[in-house]
Amino acid sequence: MSRGWQDPAWVEMMLEECSTWAVVGLSGDPSRTAYSIASLLQERGKRIVPVHPAAARPGGLEVLGERAFASLSDIDVPVDVVDVFRRSEAAGPFADEAVRIGARGVWFQLGVVDEAAFERTTAAGVPMVMDTCPAIEWRRR
Repeated sequence: MSRGWQDPAWVEMMLEECSTWAVVGLSGDPSRTAYSIASLLQERGKRIVPVHPAAARPGGLEVLGERAFASLSDIDVPVDVVDVFRRSEAAGPFADEAVRIGARGVWFQLGVVDEAAFERTTAAGVPMVMDTCPAIEWRRR
């Protein structure tokens, strides 16, 4: 594991300074980890923006009181952190899109690692954290 993937300064910046978190893979299923983490983010004062393909269906999708979007580029508010709940092999394009929309940080959840995406994202000047969870990081404090 690269120590840079969990740079304490980047973790701190995202948890303390960033208020709007786009949560990729967040559906309305309360049994999913994305749901419980998004709920925790809200409890910690963060605004969550669900990102899920189901948002493109007629009637859209609302999760935890927030309107969902089908893609990061559809979001109509500035995003601070893109939090990705997707398998490692599918996560990289979301990091690239996060850079394109001007996100301040990218967070790949526990078990999600894409070294090439990490290199591209950080080379673009965007801090990125991988293979950890905000719940874990808040508990470490």
